[in-house]
Amino acid sequence: MEKGNTTLLTEFVLTGLTYQPEWQIPLFLLFLIIYLITLMGNLGLIALICNDPHLHIPMYLFLGNLAFVDAWLSSTVTPKMLVNFFTKNKMISFTECQVQFFSFAICVTTECFLLATMAYDRYVAICKPLLYPVIMNNRLWC
Repeated sequence: MEKGNTTLLTEFVLTGLTYQPEWQIPLFLLFLIIYLITLMGNLGLIALICNDPHLHIPMYLFLGNLAFVDAWLSSTVTPKMLVNFFTKNKMISFTECQVQFFSFAICVTTECFLLATMAYDRYVAICKPLLYPVIMNNRLWC
């Protein structure tokens, strides 16, 4: 059997934000600071919710899960972007690209479901306050 004209895609070239070297360090520092603040805020929120027993109610548990997903979401793309500010080889393998994409897609989908669940929790708490403990019982959210 004769082989056709095919190309096997194994790597992508990441072009980045700018080609000007004088902007690389300020952009790196800016994105690093934003990333670290995001991680510290989300992990601090998770630690606070886990350590305080008064916050073990459905809305705060949902907020803790949302903080975890947000930390995971910001960790899917940002580290590779920060590394690419200073490397000459701005390539990403096809497998690494797939892992980043599917991780991003899972995080965004999970975040949407969590936000919908949190909206339902608030709806029940506001519109049916007497039935709230019955509807949002420990068996449902644990």
